[in-house]
Amino acid sequence: MRYKIGELADACGINRETIRYYERKNLLQQPEKNDSGYRIYSEQTVKRIGFIKRLQELGFSLSEIHRLLGVVDKDAVRCADMYEFVAEKEEEVQKQIADLQRVAFILHDLK
Repeated sequence: MRYKIGELADACGINRETIRYYERKNLLQQPEKNDSGYRIYSEQTVKRIGFIKRLQELGFSLSEIHRLLGVVDKDAVRCADMYEFVAEKEEEVQKQIADLQRVAFILHDLK
């Protein structure tokens, strides 16, 4: 399926300005344009925005997401020092999991 920007925004549950912002931040590639000059987006863009939004919900910054997308995009510059970045992020996530488990235990005791 192919989407104009408004249709893409609706499909992803975000607004048009968010899409434009993601493009400026190089989270999304510049879309092709049709004969009328409208930006045309693919289903792959819908999936990519879903991935970005889910990582944001999980606490990743747009800068971190940009680096992770470097792997998908096969961008050597963004992939530099990826092992260190991933190791640090994994440690941070493990700490968050431990904190959430403590909260769950406390909530369970309050029942």
